[in-house]
Amino acid sequence: MMGNMGNMMKKVQEMQSKMQEVQKELESKTVEANAGGGLVSIIMNGKHQVQSINIDPSLLKEDEKDVLEDLIKAALNNAKEKVDEMSAEEMKKVTGGLPLPPGMKLPF
Repeated sequence: MMGNMGNMMKKVQEMQSKMQEVQKELESKTVEANAGGGLVSIIMNGKHQVQSINIDPSLLKEDEKDVLEDLIKAALNNAKEKVDEMSAEEMKKVTGGLPLPPGMKLPF
């Protein structure tokens, strides 16, 4: 019985180290998201850090302030969703699709 437990712990440790590798990889991967048909585009890395924001000059007018703010918010939310999807895909490769309990984040 103890052998099984030791085996399981070894597998968990292997999975943890693979997940740490994946998280490092995600830092270098990026997603691009845009809003307003490309008027605002954002590049974000796999750690949810914004790498760049591009704003179409047509939005840089005082009366476009509210529109610009809404488009930036939409593009950021879109980028966050894309990063979350990318992260989930990468983690699925490590866990072999093993479902994790809700709210459980890896590495532990």
